[in-house]
Amino acid sequence: MTPRRYVSSVRAAAAEKKRAEVVQAARDLLGAGGGAGAFSLEAAARQAGVTRLTVYNQFGSRRGLLEAVFDDCARRAGLERIREAMATPDALAGLDRLVEIFCEFWSDAAVIALQDAALLDAELSQALEARGERRRRAVATLADRIAPGAGAEARRDAVDLVFGLTSAGMFRTLRQGRSPQATAEILKSACRRAMVGLIPAGG
Repeated sequence: MTPRRYVSSVRAAAAEKKRAEVVQAARDLLGAGGGAGAFSLEAAARQAGVTRLTVYNQFGSRRGLLEAVFDDCARRAGLERIREAMATPDALAGLDRLVEIFCEFWSDAAVIALQDAALLDAELSQALEARGERRRRAVATLADRIAPGAGAEARRDAVDLVFGLTSAGMFRTLRQGRSPQATAEILKSACRRAMVGLIPAGG
């Protein structure tokens, strides 16, 4: 039985390596500036040096591959650092860190191409929106720490505002003619104002 387990583990490792190579190839294509409109399983297969069938067997569809690229971008960008931002003793400093993390993430050309692709693909849009809820939950948690006594409506307004301010669309709008660092500073200031507005006078 041992030889069979060994063969199985070798095959699994080879399959995982091939999957990673396809994801990297797709990421390279998206980040090359051609846009998501020209992206396809065939193009990703050519870039990775495999057949279209191999890509289809790994990901099932164009959407499946795009979702895998998004998740890979999130991993590379270190979105797990959100936990560190949430654990920062000063909640406003944690909010600043959250803004910085997402500004770095939205700076990735492949991520922007994925956002563009979602505009034309309802299912992909839904998938990315579901992933975006992690950001909304983080913002809501920070709001509760910054102003625990805020009213429900005011809290909802602030969370929705900060969620919008930390979106890819807002980053792209402000990034025009500005450095990533300058863009992050504008967003940090705006997000702080939105949250501090929740704190009652004298609070």
